Amino acid sequence: MLRCLTCKKAIHRRPENAWFPFCGERCKLIDLGKWLGEEYRVPAQPPQEGDETESVDLDAEQPGDDQVH
Repeated sequence: MLRCLTCKKAIHRRPENAWFPFCGERCKLIDLGKWLGEEYRVPAQPPQEGDETESVDLDAEQPGDDQVH
């Protein structure tokens, strides 16, 4: 049996349950509020020494930045 992630009420996975994996809109909004309030966080690991990933400077001008939109 599946349970709502917020209130733990028993739920069924059905096409008419637009809020799955929550029991309803209220529980879905409570969960969203926790994400927006930073009660939930995705763990991040600092880059390891020798990491081959490319660093990106978000403030650097990109080709075509001088064009008017």
